[in-house]
Order: sequence, then C-alpha cells, then structure tokens
Amino acid sequence: MCEATDVFVLRSSIFAVIALAAASCGKSRDDTHAVQMAERAHTEFLHAWSNYEKYAWGHDALRPLSKTPHDWYGEPLLMTPVDAFDTLILMKLDAEAEKTRRLIDNELSFDRDIYVKNFEITIRLLGGLLSSYQLTGDKRLLDLAQDLGRRLLPVFNSPTGLPYVYVNLRTGAVRDPITNPAETGSLLLEFGTLSKLTGDPIFYDKAKRSLVETFKRRSSIGLVGEGINVETGECTNRDSHISGGIDSYYEYLWKCWRLFGDRDCLEMWNASIPAIHKYLADEVGGGLWYGHADMNSGRRTATNYGALDAFFPALLALSGDVDRARRLQRSSFKMWNLHGIEPEVLDYKAMRVASPGYHLRPEIVESTYYLYHFTRDPEYRRMGEKMFDGFVKYCRAESGYAALSDVVTKQKRDEMESFAFAETFKYFYLLFAPSDTLDFDHVTFNTEAHPLRRTW
Repeated sequence: MCEATDVFVLRSSIFAVIALAAASCGKSRDDTHAVQMAERAHTEFLHAWSNYEKYAWGHDALRPLSKTPHDWYGEPLLMTPVDAFDTLILMKLDAEAEKTRRLIDNELSFDRDIYVKNFEITIRLLGGLLSSYQLTGDKRLLDLAQDLGRRLLPVFNSPTGLPYVYVNLRTGAVRDPITNPAETGSLLLEFGTLSKLTGDPIFYDKAKRSLVETFKRRSSIGLVGEGINVETGECTNRDSHISGGIDSYYEYLWKCWRLFGDRDCLEMWNASIPAIHKYLADEVGGGLWYGHADMNSGRRTATNYGALDAFFPALLALSGDVDRARRLQRSSFKMWNLHGIEPEVLDYKAMRVASPGYHLRPEIVESTYYLYHFTRDPEYRRMGEKMFDGFVKYCRAESGYAALSDVVTKQKRDEMESFAFAETFKYFYLLFAPSDTLDFDHVTFNTEAHPLRRTW
C-alpha cells in the first residue's frame, strides 16, 4: 500500500508530495487526475475560507458579495468556524485549524439571551463540536458540547416529547409548536453521541423518544406528513416526500442503527422504506425519481424533486441498495445538467425548474462520494468533476462563494452558508482525495457531514 510522505508539510507542497508518492507506486493516470482534482477542491476551499477570515472572522457567516459579516441571531455563535473545523482538519490545514480551535475555545459561549432553532444548532454546532472533539481530543470542545446540549434540552418539554422549534439558550423558554419530521427525528446522532461521550443518558433518551414519537405519527400506509404539532401530536400537513422537512428523519433511522447499533432504529427503517419505494418512487421517461404523495392515500400530489432530495442515493447506497442508488443518482445528475447547476426544485415530469435558487447545497455531491466509495466506478469521479466545474464557474466570487438566486440566469445571491464549508467542499475533496484521508467505514456522518466515530 502506498504511503504519502510527511503529510504535515507546508500547504503549498502537500499535493506535490501526494502526487510524487502516487507516481512512485505506479498509480494510474486516473488517480493522478484525482490528486489534481483534490488539489483544486482544496484551493477553492481556501479561497472561500480566507475571505471568511478577512471579512467575517468571529461571526456566523460571510456575505460574499457585500463583504460583510452576518450573525443568525444578532450575536455570533461561530457557526462557520465550528461547522468548518473538521474540514480544516481533514484537509490538513493545520495552521488554520489551530487558529480556529483557539477562537472556539476562547470565544464561543452559549450563555446568551437569544432564541435559536434547535434543529440547525444541533446539526451544525453540536455535531461540529462533537466531531471536532473526537478528531482533536480537546476537552474544551466536549465541555462546550455538553453545555450546549443542556441548554437545548428544554425543547423536549412538550406533552408528546417532540421538540419545540425554538429555545432560549439562557432562559430555557421554548416557542413554535408546529414543526416537521426532519426537525423532530434528526437529533439522535448528535444527542446520542453526547450521551456516549459524557456518560449522561438524558440526551440519548430525549432524542430517542422524539424519534420514536415521530415514527408513531406515520399513516396506516407507512408514510409521514410534513407537519406535526408537538403539543397535540396531530398532523398539520399531509404532504409526504423525501425532501426538506422530512429528509433527514429517514437518514437518521439508518444511521442511528449504524452508529449505535440501536435495533429499534433498524426496525423503524425496515417499516418505513417499503412505503417510500411504493408511494414516492416514480418512473418517468425511463428514469427513477421520488415525488410527493398524500400520506394517507398515497396519491401522487406533485412531481417535484430537488437539491435536498439528492441526498437519497447516498442513503440508499449506505443501506445496501446500490442499484437503486445508481439509478436515482443518474436522475439527480440530469437535474444538474439541465442548466449546468442544480435548482432548488425541479418538476421532473415537465423537466421545468420550479424553484430556481441554488444555495451551495451539498447533497448531490454527498451521493456522488458515497457511490464512488461503494462502487469505485470512475463514472462518479467524472460526474463530480463536472459538478465541481459548474460550481466554480457559476458560484465563485471575488470574496468567497455565492449562492445563486436563479440557476437559469446565474444571478448571484449574497449568501455563503456554513454548510458550504462543512459539507459541499468537504464532499468534493473527499471524492478525489486518497482513500485513507478518512476511514469511511468507521465513521457516520451526521446530516451536516460531521463524522462521528463509535469510540465508546
């Protein structure tokens, strides 16, 4: 097995060293090209990161067109630094990672009188802190995660055990009872890992109950709807799909089985996946898509598929259904190629853009990476290269990477969400990087691409 020498050399020579090692071991031309692609992803990540450092250091995010910082709740919670930290480590950007670790250690505080969205804070901050702790062993990161976890716990104080949408980090007050399965069923990876690392079972128990209560709200045909009232447990929206609002609920059923060996999660997955294939899968024009249906009748309600739905091939591949994953990935790639970059929502029956924005989303890249991992088919690296070319061509800005308001006109939007660092650049990089960059078989990515390891 080839070994690249001295991976902690200066950033400018990292990929020269890898390329030399690859050549000395008789690597193929495809592997050499993959090294070059990994270098491109590394370079473009640094372009975005250096501009965040220049214009928004210590804030949640950079607005790349106006070159101004943005804080979600008016006070910084270091969303981008926490979200990006494990990507910095995986890319071996040691100086940048150390600077970021010091910022988090010294400046991040959750003792703030602000309402935050539990789901987003859990997947981005709690997940990021836990992953970073596992990668560095920095106990301060685990202490921050535990403090955050305790401050989030009041969201579960509803009559059903399903979490409210918002919680005040200082007072514990909660608000907004109308939520969705993604926000009630995508918490156990993070809260469960926190329990395992701290020895406090309350986090696992609260998030597990929420997941089970979400599962209990499925219909008689096995589908969940998009809306739930956490106080009454009643469905508020019968639209069923695999898109935003439901997506990561299904993802966590399988992944919680994978990470924790929790058989309840496996059983809930096994009870759910047949209904998804029966009522949501749609054969159109010789291709496989997943649309929308009424949760009670299974009647098709919309032929929409979009950037968020494109996570599903990754989940199918991870759960062993590689053939179906490959078919659906071809549909996702067709959606991308329609305008050279994917829209937020596509009407796949009419092949017409239904929602034209592109928010630098990672899901299609995630699925490309997973499928390459499981098949080693060079098709997926070629697919990823075409996506990366479009991503750079249309989203690169002078001061970072900008979302698009319209994928048809390519008009940019003054937005660079933290998940661009946590997920999009990470998955592009991992798709092309040497396989020993990350031990895929022994980590489970949360829905924000923070790798969690079963160290307990």
